[in-house]
Amino acid sequence: MINGLSLFSNVGIGELYLKKCGINIVVSNELEKDRVKFYQNVYPECEMIAGDINEHYEEVIKKKKKKKCRFLMATPPCQGMSVAGKRDYSDDRNQLIIPVLNAIKDIEPDFVLIENVPQLLKLVINYNGSTDTVENIIKKEFGNIYNINQKKIINAQEHGVPQNRKRAIILMSKNTKWEFPEKEEKLITVRETIGDLPSVEAIVDGNANYFIGNEEKIKECKKIHKWHIPKEHALRHVEIMKHTPTGHSAFENEIYYPKKTDGSRVKGYNTTYKRMEWDKPAPTITMANGVISSQCNVHPGRKNADGTYSDARALTVYEIMKLFTIPDDWNIPDWANDNFIRKVIGEGVPPLLIQKIVENIGGEYNE
Repeated sequence: MINGLSLFSNVGIGELYLKKCGINIVVSNELEKDRVKFYQNVYPECEMIAGDINEHYEEVIKKKKKKKCRFLMATPPCQGMSVAGKRDYSDDRNQLIIPVLNAIKDIEPDFVLIENVPQLLKLVINYNGSTDTVENIIKKEFGNIYNINQKKIINAQEHGVPQNRKRAIILMSKNTKWEFPEKEEKLITVRETIGDLPSVEAIVDGNANYFIGNEEKIKECKKIHKWHIPKEHALRHVEIMKHTPTGHSAFENEIYYPKKTDGSRVKGYNTTYKRMEWDKPAPTITMANGVISSQCNVHPGRKNADGTYSDARALTVYEIMKLFTIPDDWNIPDWANDNFIRKVIGEGVPPLLIQKIVENIGGEYNE
């Protein structure tokens, strides 16, 4: 087992299986207070340094050296680069890759894993007097010390994760070549992952029993998992999704199409108000994964005898956990609410993907 440092830790989703790979994260850093509390609930033995990395940089480095961390994992914020965001490359958060590069230079860990959206490598920054892309800066600054393996796009669905999620991954290693895992031929589908869970309808405008027997169904779902609870949705959204087949968008419907409160047609793209497909991996799960009108968030549903479709709702938190490869016993603190959990998952990285990358380090790295 070797010690590690985690920067921009969120709530530690990507770290969930690292101990299986011989990595023990002993120092971490996160800015937002609620995420810090959540992280500490999941990893009580890790020393969390809360606050802005730029203000606490020296403390982080000091703790890392004291605990002899040989592994560094960093996921600097990506909202300014994300396809789901506005792609504002002037966003100050895009510059948070710089303290990561400083940390590599100051502590020279044996292994470095940086992950982010695919746009990361082409992001232009100014570092050590050079203005260039992150990809070229890393080669220039660290190419004489590390074996550098930069993957412009790695798709989680090709590595056992039932979700189409593309990330940029940078691997850096001393004394050994750290290769990416081979792609897996079999894709894990939504059906294989959550198809055995019982159907349950949305809670409509505060009325859990809008659908006959739904209140009892919700009780059954809670017995399966505390977070297998349907979202509350507006009646007009539920009605259109009841008439939307698996894998399709309500925008394709001739009668039951998206409408405003005044009944007029909503304008939008066919990737919204859309049901997932059963026999493919899930689409990318975003921060807005609880919203029917966001991208591809609606349960695939099952055809009813009357021609409508069941599960006219966004996925439950538990269903999202499973599609993210988060374990059932994830220690969610009691104070965390549905929206907060959905947001931190949507910003995370599937832990199974990180496990498969890290266990591929090779060599006698844990001596």
